[in-house]
Amino acid sequence: MMKNNILGALYGMAIGDAMGMPSELWGRNKVKAFFGTITEFLDGPQENDVACNFTRGQFTDDTSQTLLILDALIETGFVPDPQVIGRHLLAWADRLQAFDNNILGPSSKAALLALKDGQDVTPFTSKAETNGAAMRIAPVGCLFPSAEREKLAQFVFDISRVTHSTDVAVGGAAMIAAAVSSAMEDKPWDAIMDDAIAAYHTAKSHGAETYSASLSERLELAIEYARKLEGQDDRFLQRIYDVIGSGVITSESVPAALAIAYYAKEPQRCSLLCANLGGDTDTIGAMATAICGAKAGADAIDPAWRQLMDEANGVDFEAYADRMLAFRNQA
Repeated sequence: MMKNNILGALYGMAIGDAMGMPSELWGRNKVKAFFGTITEFLDGPQENDVACNFTRGQFTDDTSQTLLILDALIETGFVPDPQVIGRHLLAWADRLQAFDNNILGPSSKAALLALKDGQDVTPFTSKAETNGAAMRIAPVGCLFPSAEREKLAQFVFDISRVTHSTDVAVGGAAMIAAAVSSAMEDKPWDAIMDDAIAAYHTAKSHGAETYSASLSERLELAIEYARKLEGQDDRFLQRIYDVIGSGVITSESVPAALAIAYYAKEPQRCSLLCANLGGDTDTIGAMATAICGAKAGADAIDPAWRQLMDEANGVDFEAYADRMLAFRNQA
């Protein structure tokens, strides 16, 4: 049963990422004008210079980097090693010419360039407020029971600090991982959000202080909108877009993703809501749909959608799930 939940998180992440890819980094009005409503997987439009090289069902750097993190963890027996993680990320970036092709986020790009040149990455990671740490962390929540909050927070920090070491980036990443951990245990949605908030307060002390807005306060406000606007998808998304935000900074995208997961409840609906939000749709979709997938399990996801993820991306999610489950069972 637990493997089904791990697969749900992995497929959910890939689905949310791929569904949100075509509208990535377009404003909400432009998304509506160009697509109307996104109701299925689409090719990246040539008009979108971020998504134009992706085809239907392909996921982006969010899921790619997630799998690289898992590869690095498998290599080291699930002991986070920043040097090994950095090596995997650099090899991937060079392979995709990510430094030149508008693939990397600004914080990850700056840190990885410094790492590539043999420089100290701390001046860059200690100022990183973008969502690169949170976007690639969701499956880490599958490795720990929700009660092991301190252990999860340290694990998230050790993974994230390769590119992001601020309180907001580490705290936001811990929120996503903790939500996945709690969702795997099929906790009620309110308890999942409570666990995410608790993880934020635990984990942010590991990072360098910033003056970012409180993620817990923003999430609590976003959950109020989810409750008040239940069943009113367009009004809910507009409220998230206008007030919480859907940009690439952690303090917008993480509470937005958690709130949409809370509102949607199930992975397929979640991925579509995120894709139509506008803003950082692929990243918000990856984070939110991973949470819904972890709760629902892979068996609850349309088999045709899972098959598309396999075929479009050439990834063996079963193999990853087996290794993750083995670690969780022995930890």
